[in-house]
Amino acid sequence: MHTKAGKDVDVKLAGDTPIRGVTLDDVSDIKPGSYIGTAAVPQPDGTLKALEIHVFAPSMRGTGDGHRAWDLGKNSTMTNGTVGDLVTSNGRTITVKYASGEKKIVIPADVPIVSLAPGDRSLLVPGAHVVLFAKKEADGSLAAVSVSAGKNGVVPPM
Repeated sequence: MHTKAGKDVDVKLAGDTPIRGVTLDDVSDIKPGSYIGTAAVPQPDGTLKALEIHVFAPSMRGTGDGHRAWDLGKNSTMTNGTVGDLVTSNGRTITVKYASGEKKIVIPADVPIVSLAPGDRSLLVPGAHVVLFAKKEADGSLAAVSVSAGKNGVVPPM
């Protein structure tokens, strides 16, 4: 694998490592009841401003449920949950509800929105853009925990 930093690294991929396909989506595909994940940053009014949004396939509902710190930028967070309210009259604002609370998220017009759906190894072709979460094994090697691969040239925004 070739990292964003330009380094080549070897990562083990087990037979049962989850692989997700990433396709482009649109804000109109986000509906009340959709299960999403959004990297965001806090705003002075207490809302969060989305940096990217991932719309999960129904079979992936519950993935990463909650709100936590994230590494996309200073003070960034990740919130995964179910879309409740959706307001489009004064910009685009959604309420994302998760097991221990909820957050109001403002979606700027330029925010990348993608869908994540279960995929398979056929997505892992030379040149495909992937986001890979890995863990360090006892021997120092890296093992994939999950892989999200862009379909048809899509570059995952993560």
